Amino acid sequence: MKLKILFHQAEEGGFWAEIPGLPGCISEGDDFDETLANIREAAEGWIAVATDRALSREKSSEKAQVAEIEL
Repeated sequence: MKLKILFHQAEEGGFWAEIPGLPGCISEGDDFDETLANIREAAEGWIAVATDRALSREKSSEKAQVAEIEL
């Protein structure tokens, strides 16, 4: 999977990064390489949590009824 990462120079020094495709996925570091490693770890965690939540919803929806309406 390829994701676009936006790197920003932090006012206090170093960098911070965000992944627009993963809302709320941000990280920081003292230099570019550290920030890259940190945002990679943050993305892996973000995806793991999103997957767990999706599986949890899928299990709970087994008890739900689905209907369609026309608008």
